Amino acid sequence: MKLPCYIDLEQARVVLADMGVNLTKRQIKRAADPDIHGRRKLPFFVDPIEGKLKIEKGALVSAYMKLQNEAENNCKINDDMIQ
Repeated sequence: MKLPCYIDLEQARVVLADMGVNLTKRQIKRAADPDIHGRRKLPFFVDPIEGKLKIEKGALVSAYMKLQNEAENNCKINDDMIQ
């Protein structure tokens, strides 16, 4: 079983940059902050010991991969290639 790897905002920014998603500190903070309904754009949580926002590294990568797969599945080019 692989242990989870929890990372903070800055580390998440680096992981995304390695994937080609370059965000400013403000952009990653906005993705981690809850909206008016209390929901976050990404699954960050407050670490109960440090009191800092954290996210599981695999969940961050998975969120982007899921969106990429959805985009590919809903792409008009894919529909045209099938016909």
